[in-house]
Amino acid sequence: MHAKTVDLNADLGEEVTDDAALLAVVTSANVACGYHAGNAAIMGVVCAEAARLGVSVGAQVSYDDRVNFGRVARDVPYAVLRDQVADQVGTLAELAVAAGTSVRYLKPHGALYHRVLDDEEQAQAVLDGSGDLPVLGMPGRLLTLAAEAGRAVFHEGFPDRGYTPDGRLVPRSEPGALVTDESQIVAQALALAATVDSVCLHGDSPDAVAHAIAVRRGLAEGGLVLRGL
Repeated sequence: MHAKTVDLNADLGEEVTDDAALLAVVTSANVACGYHAGNAAIMGVVCAEAARLGVSVGAQVSYDDRVNFGRVARDVPYAVLRDQVADQVGTLAELAVAAGTSVRYLKPHGALYHRVLDDEEQAQAVLDGSGDLPVLGMPGRLLTLAAEAGRAVFHEGFPDRGYTPDGRLVPRSEPGALVTDESQIVAQALALAATVDSVCLHGDSPDAVAHAIAVRRGLAEGGLVLRGL
């Protein structure tokens, strides 16, 4: 009987955490593509270190909104959003190749992540702007449309976030949105790992690196094999 594999991903290149320390722990890196955070120089550095460590690189695409860190929903027309996603993926892809790796998957960020769970048009724009990349996310329209189009989909869970009864994340503006106790985070990671392909830790949260180390240790001690997407 083979041990279950699981991925451990985090957001990198957002200029708010220790990228090098997180890259030493995670197996996949969601790299900010410049629209909510980051820039070409930062992307290049993250990709180079990911290539050196064998960490998979994913395109973390967002609304064009650095002021709000991509966390405010936008009513962006289909064609505009499609082209913005294509620009982000294309930029990261070039930098990844130059660093000796490649973009392995797509993951929306922030408000766009939550919008495409339900918004068919914006979900389609994200897909149409990202070629045939596999898609990482939570159950919703984006993953459904991707699967219908024959694209690979990966389901993820968030051990450092609270969940509503319907399986969505508690909004950051509400009590219980963030889980900060390390033992709770590890316990939730182990529970999630039984049902998802990837466990995500927010790179911009306090103690992100310490929590990532604890989660990786907990997953390994739980008999899981860590493997990038």
